[in-house]
Amino acid sequence: MTATKPALPAEVLFGVAYYPEYHQSDRLIEDLDLMVAAGITVIRMGESVWSTWEPRDGEFDLEWITPALDEAHARGIRVILGTPTYAVPPWLQSANPEIAAERRTGERVAWGARQEIDYSHPAFRFHAERVIRRIMERHAAHPAVIGFQVDNEPGLELLHNHGVFTGFVRWLKKVYGDVETLNREWGLTYWSHRIDDWSELWRPDGNTFPQYDLAWRRYQAQVTADFIAWQAGIVREYSRHDQFVTTCLQYPRRGVDDRTVFEALDITSGNPYYGMQDRLDRAAELDALNYWTTSGVAGLFRQGDRMYSSKQERYLVTETNAQAIDAAESNFPPYPGQLRQAAFALISRGAAMIEYWHWHTLPYGAETYWGGVLPHSLIPGRVYREVSGIGAELKALGGALDGYVPDADVAVLWSTSSRYAMQFMPPFAKDGRPDDESYERIVDAFHRGVIDAGAQARIMHLEQARVLGAEELLRHPVVIAAGAYIATDEDIALLLEYARLGGHLILGPRTAYADDEARARVAVAPAGLAAAAGVSYEEFSNLEQPVPVDVAGAERLADGARLWADGLIATAAEVAARYAHPRFSDFAAVTTNPHGAGRITVVGTVPSPDLIARIVSDAIGAPSFGILESRPDAVTVSSGATDESRFWFVFNWGWEPQVVALAAPASDAFTGESAGGSIELPAWGARVLRTEKEQAR
Repeated sequence: MTATKPALPAEVLFGVAYYPEYHQSDRLIEDLDLMVAAGITVIRMGESVWSTWEPRDGEFDLEWITPALDEAHARGIRVILGTPTYAVPPWLQSANPEIAAERRTGERVAWGARQEIDYSHPAFRFHAERVIRRIMERHAAHPAVIGFQVDNEPGLELLHNHGVFTGFVRWLKKVYGDVETLNREWGLTYWSHRIDDWSELWRPDGNTFPQYDLAWRRYQAQVTADFIAWQAGIVREYSRHDQFVTTCLQYPRRGVDDRTVFEALDITSGNPYYGMQDRLDRAAELDALNYWTTSGVAGLFRQGDRMYSSKQERYLVTETNAQAIDAAESNFPPYPGQLRQAAFALISRGAAMIEYWHWHTLPYGAETYWGGVLPHSLIPGRVYREVSGIGAELKALGGALDGYVPDADVAVLWSTSSRYAMQFMPPFAKDGRPDDESYERIVDAFHRGVIDAGAQARIMHLEQARVLGAEELLRHPVVIAAGAYIATDEDIALLLEYARLGGHLILGPRTAYADDEARARVAVAPAGLAAAAGVSYEEFSNLEQPVPVDVAGAERLADGARLWADGLIATAAEVAARYAHPRFSDFAAVTTNPHGAGRITVVGTVPSPDLIARIVSDAIGAPSFGILESRPDAVTVSSGATDESRFWFVFNWGWEPQVVALAAPASDAFTGESAGGSIELPAWGARVLRTEKEQAR
């Protein structure tokens, strides 16, 4: 299916998820008028209430949403209409219990939450298609509707249902052809697992083979992508050419590959939830509250960069924090100013829409304490006022960001297959248990180094880099491949050629250690790269505590090496840093070596922020502060350009007000007034500046 380009307005959309059906009284007119006053230009509706659309099997109520569509249109508020397939009504699960998802073979997910279904099941597909078509027939042509969201945050469960497993076996037959090939490629001689017929393939529940698991995870992601593409195909039968089709992703979900799921869609959409309060303090290092949020300023930027990576295009933020999020015991509403900071941080990395989840805080249900723009009282308060301020600034900005492309100095390569492999066999532990987020810990450490060095990152899927090729990849003077455990021979050749042509390649732990079947490569590590990098290693160790690192020509970093230590042995490379440890001092922690017209730097550990910031700074050359003469530790700068202008987003992530001098003349992006020779940044403040596009970065 060929995706079309989305028909987005020139201005940045600003909105909320809106559920008038969740209110206990009729507030439609009051809500919409408050939205207009707050600068809200878009709302997302309809995706959570299948039982409202179809209260009984085959009985539809399609008119309940009409007043909201009509009144929104009358006020100039656009609507993204959702298909309700992620929340199945009780009558459907009662009549068709076989559609329940199975977390293990025969172990059905209990009803009572959401996304408890096998969305490949024909019975589910029948009912889903019927309700989608009825909604689209009635409302697709409404002038308020600018686009459609199919489903919601797919990929929550890994489906072990019989139909999914038989589909997996058919998929394996296409990939491998015969069982002898499968036996050879997966190494099934181990523990006597050779099969003589496809019927002998065991279920995934007790599987211990990483090769099997990687194939299983890839197939699960394909099931999700096929489901979303199937829905998109139905919706496009009714949609106008100027209406986009998307879905919204919670990127950490285990059953989805963001790159493949968006191939059939017009635009990327995602739900970046992030830790607020002190978790946005640049001076703090705090763990994330859960697996689906990030912690830290770099974590927030990483979410923006990840959404951009899905299609290498601007994206929609369909959900993000308004107040405190998560369960009743997790109450961390934003400090004043943080909502504005986060909105413009995401816009600076390519967001074409900021939408909060959601408009009003619910008085009931699992998400009672997920705060909306309005509190439980429904009386506009501090958060509403801050949201209104953002809305006014976006209105003043108008269409100035149309065609905006975020700047990027460093390409950080992303490998979904490596993430899958490290979830099955995590190299790290946390609290005495295997750490499912091992892959993210590696990539995030290096991505943070880009931010801390004053540079900007472009996250790029390995598959996208292959298509781009080494010469085009050179548009990024530095490429980081850290944690790319699963690497094809083509990937390794691409990295070598990039460095040979003049790029600076930074390799991190685990990169190229396994092939595309998750088999450890029978080669000197880093496989295929050791000779060019002038360094190799044969042993590695977990680090239960950080280890100091001596940096050549600089002071010792007390906690420079974290979680992991490759025992790097320099054969031709220069040692840039060495472990300061009774045993590990025999090894280098960081090496660097010329290769062709470029250079390869190898980092054998998960580096501390100080260490990786130094490495990235050395790689990109003299530190640049963009529009600033200098940059205090609490301040970051993000930038990007349209055809006409360059925009600079300057943030103060802390309580201490900052005054920073400008390196070039700039104007305020909202008022057009000259910014003068310096700008003031209050606590948790942000400024958006505009210069001519030719202004040097």
